Amino acid sequence: MKITLSTIADDLGVSTATVSLALRDSPLVAEATRVRIRERAKEIGYVYDRRAASLRTQRSDIVGVLVRDIINPFFAEILRSIETELGNNRQTFILCNHGDDLELQNGFISSLMQFGADGVIMSPSVGTDAEDIARIEQGGLRVTLVARTVDDANVPAFLGNDEAGFRLVTKYLIEQGHRDIALVGGTRLTSTGRARRRGFHKAFEEAQLPVPTREDIETPYDRKAGFEAVEKICTGKDFPTAIACCSDTVALGVMHGLRKRGIEPGRDIAVTGYDDIEEASISAPALTTVDDGHDEIGRLAARALFAKIKGETPDTEPVLIEPKLKVRDSVSRLA
Repeated sequence: MKITLSTIADDLGVSTATVSLALRDSPLVAEATRVRIRERAKEIGYVYDRRAASLRTQRSDIVGVLVRDIINPFFAEILRSIETELGNNRQTFILCNHGDDLELQNGFISSLMQFGADGVIMSPSVGTDAEDIARIEQGGLRVTLVARTVDDANVPAFLGNDEAGFRLVTKYLIEQGHRDIALVGGTRLTSTGRARRRGFHKAFEEAQLPVPTREDIETPYDRKAGFEAVEKICTGKDFPTAIACCSDTVALGVMHGLRKRGIEPGRDIAVTGYDDIEEASISAPALTTVDDGHDEIGRLAARALFAKIKGETPDTEPVLIEPKLKVRDSVSRLA
C-alpha cells in the first residue's frame, strides 16, 4: 500500500494539511508537532511526492546550474555554496558543464524547460548574448549569472571585481620590483578575461610604467594550459621576472612547467594566481593570489534566484565582490 500524507495524518490524528505544512517546515505548525510528524514520516518510510507538490504549488523546486568546467576548483567551490543555499530552501539542482559550447548550453536549457525547472544559475558560455538570456526567461526559467556577465542581459549577476583584483596583484608585483611580467590565462571573449586584463594594464598606468610588450597568452583556465604556456614563455633569450596568471589553476600548471625546466617558482621567478582556491594556500610554494569571494558569489546568486522564483524582483545591477590580496611565498622581491 502506498504511504501518503493521509496515512501519517490518520496515525497522528491531525489533518493532511498540517502534515503537508510540517513536512515543508512551515512555521504555521508548532515545532513539537513538526518534529512528531517528521519522525513518523521517517518511521514508516514516507517519500515526498514532488510531482503532486508541483501541481499544487506550480513549482518543481528544481533548478539548473551551468558552469564551464566543474573540474576547475573555482567552479567547484562556487557550486558548494550554491548547493548549501539551495538546500536551505529545499531545492534540488541539475548540473551541466558546458565547456564554452553554446549548443550544449542550449540543449541543457531545453531539458530544464522540459522538466519544468524553476530557474537556472549560469556562468554563461562564450557567445551567450542578451537575446539568449531573454529567450530563456521567456521560456519560463528565471536566470541569475555567476562569474561572468552578459551585456544588457537585465538579470541579477554576481562576480568578483576582477579589474580591481588583478590591479591589486599586478601592483604588488610592481612594488616588489618586477617590470617584465608575462600575462597568462583566460580570454578576451569573456567578461572575466577582459576585466582582468584591464586591471593588469591599469596597474602599470598608475605606476607610470610601460606595459610589457610580451605576448598576452590566452588559455583555458586549467593546469594543462598553464603547463603548456611555459613553453611559449621560455622561448627566446629573455625570461620574464614574473608570471601573472588569470587563475590559480593556470598558475599551478605554470609552476609545474617551470620545475620541469629546472626553474624554481618563487625563487627564480615570481608566479601569481587568481581566485584563491583551497589548493593555493598549500601548494609549494604557497601561491600569492587574489580572493575574489567565490563563496559569497554562489550564496548571493542562489538567494537571488530563489527570490525571483518567489515572484520578487531583485536588482539587476551586477554585484561585484571586493577582492583581497593574499600574499604568500610564490613572489620574491627583486634585488
